Amino acid sequence: MYKLTKELFFPNVETTHSSGIVAFGGDLSTERLMLAYKSGIFPWFEDGEEITWFAPEERMVLFLNQLKIAKSTRNIINRNIFKVTFNTAFKDVIIHCQQTKRNGQLGTWITDDMYNAYLKLHELGYAKSVEVWQDNELVGGLYGIDLGHIFCGESMFSKVSNASKIAFIHLTNKLKAENYQLIDCQVYNDYLAQLGCEEIPRDLFMQILNKELKVVYEDD
Repeated sequence: MYKLTKELFFPNVETTHSSGIVAFGGDLSTERLMLAYKSGIFPWFEDGEEITWFAPEERMVLFLNQLKIAKSTRNIINRNIFKVTFNTAFKDVIIHCQQTKRNGQLGTWITDDMYNAYLKLHELGYAKSVEVWQDNELVGGLYGIDLGHIFCGESMFSKVSNASKIAFIHLTNKLKAENYQLIDCQVYNDYLAQLGCEEIPRDLFMQILNKELKVVYEDD
């Protein structure tokens, strides 16, 4: 595992430890964060810990034609009980993600420094959000980093049942229409697996990230 300095550098992901950690230290500057995402690396640490950078051997992704929508969820979509917007309330979305309590997690990995860093990324057009509204109240959403061909999801929240799921579905449909390759979901969880996400080898993810391999989706 590599100890970062002030130099704007990340080691090759092939040097990643079996834990998924590729480096420690550094900072959360816009330049370093964007270099990380473009290198297949993301930050993940809790408040009070040293900045930790990950590039796991198995990467959780969604191929855009593999989205699974349950019949009950389709019924919710057809009822139009939610309004979905894109990139109109980024600050509110990240605050809700920061404050959401999660099972097995004592604190939040969205520290104040992370919050400020991603807010700056949003102001520069790199970080984007999806918002879900019900009766003019923000009830769900997600945010991530837009690389132009891959959307790197960071966090999502729901204040009412299915709200984050609706955000994810609308994001997937939008990205597919705009010829994106996939959504990077970083690490496995059951919720994402139910939506059609799957783990792929890191080297395959890197080929797609580096545009050495293109995912071809046939028209539905």
